[in-house]
Amino acid sequence: MAQMHLFGYLMAGPTWHLYGGWRHPDSDGLEALDPARYETIARILEAGKFDGVFFVDFLTIFDSFGGGYQTNLREAGQMCMMEPMQLLAAMARVTSHIGLAASMSTSLYPPFHIARAFATLDHISQGRAGWNIVTSAMDSEAQNYGLKKLMEKADRYDHADEVVEACDSLWETWEADAFVGDRENNIYVDGSKVHYANYQGRWLSTRGPLMTPRSPQTRPVMLQAGSSPRGRAFAGRWAEAIFTLQNKKPDMQAFYADIKQRVVDHGRRPEECAILPAVDVVLGDTLALARERAEEINAFASPTLGLAELSNVVGLDLSAHPLDTPVAELELGQAYQGIVDSIRQGAEAGNLTLRGAGEAWARNQMTPQLVGTAEMIADHLQDLFESKCCDGVMLCPSLSPGGYVEFVEQVVPELQRRKLFRTEYQHKTFRSNLQN
Repeated sequence: MAQMHLFGYLMAGPTWHLYGGWRHPDSDGLEALDPARYETIARILEAGKFDGVFFVDFLTIFDSFGGGYQTNLREAGQMCMMEPMQLLAAMARVTSHIGLAASMSTSLYPPFHIARAFATLDHISQGRAGWNIVTSAMDSEAQNYGLKKLMEKADRYDHADEVVEACDSLWETWEADAFVGDRENNIYVDGSKVHYANYQGRWLSTRGPLMTPRSPQTRPVMLQAGSSPRGRAFAGRWAEAIFTLQNKKPDMQAFYADIKQRVVDHGRRPEECAILPAVDVVLGDTLALARERAEEINAFASPTLGLAELSNVVGLDLSAHPLDTPVAELELGQAYQGIVDSIRQGAEAGNLTLRGAGEAWARNQMTPQLVGTAEMIADHLQDLFESKCCDGVMLCPSLSPGGYVEFVEQVVPELQRRKLFRTEYQHKTFRSNLQN
């Protein structure tokens, strides 16, 4: 019987999706710079038998709203305050099964760096590394790395294909039995089993060999989140898990069917790519109590920060438009196609204005907020899973760590009772558990 996959969403900053949630007394947002925060979350999710955790990462401080970054800093918008690979290394040391994934940009990091970093993490974690492949979307990120702007959007995924190919060539430079460690015969490494990569593409090249020996998985589990046609084509070739933002069953089913066909078109099995829409979950012993809890949590949302974050996403300073402007009339940017589509879906359904969009975005309404008892949440997730909307979900709680704890203690046992989710890890590596 097929079972669901569960991932936990992370960001090395004060806020996940509830903009203003760091002010809630149960939030750990003030501990954003403490590695113990992330170690605790990893332990919680491993106790819940989650497949993996996933760090989103942006390489800039957002400054699209009101001419600067003041609103985002003052009200604690999405900020990636620490480099996630180092946090994952710390998390690896306090866990033994859960997958550990981080974003790294193909546009800004050379393949040799990427390959070495993830091979190292895979060794540290004994086979649990994952790479969320991003191409970056903002010129401000490029400017932090000494470039004037990113390459043209039409070229970014072609370039990313080369980066992944180059990384693959580097991960293969060490044969599995190259490391010998024979003291008696004075053979540490069999050099005949280590090879140059000599990868040459249109945009880049790498000589190799990698200094890091072949890791337990050889290559990390590959995640991806692009929703544009070219992003979907890239996912069909490379992605083993996809993080997506959708909130209606027909849209989820269409995306699911499209990606699965692209995976098959690249000679892979459909189950080799898990599709994971984001969800937020608020629980209560009764529906009324859950709704009361959700209302209390959502009251901390900041509409101003919601508009600022929305400006960052769509690449347009929304402070320049009247608040009663219908979202459908705006020329939204294409930097994050999936999020833009999500906004447009909401606008078509409810004639959403800019004011409403800011309020909704602040309350995490573009990521479905599921409110109810554990049984009700399990019913909903089971329906999505069995209706071929997804292969599982990416849990993006409004509050950390409580949102993770409640889901693990209440929803996971219900999914396990229905035989929809594992009761124990069956394998040691991230990939093996994900494809089991």
